Amino acid sequence: MKYASIICIALLVFWVLIAILDMWFDVISWAVFIKLTITMGLLMVVALAIALVRREYVEESQLRKDKYLD
Repeated sequence: MKYASIICIALLVFWVLIAILDMWFDVISWAVFIKLTITMGLLMVVALAIALVRREYVEESQLRKDKYLD
């Protein structure tokens, strides 16, 4: 979960920097900015989903190892 948080924060910081640059200097077109925003959001969701699935798998493996689950 720690790595997913770092990845999500890095993606968010990158997106915020691009948004600020685009507001002040019109670096990229509106269509590209929308595509980039959607892509960043999807990457964040995927990173969090992978982290949650991995954490659930590790916890279940630990419970099986400790004989709490059959």
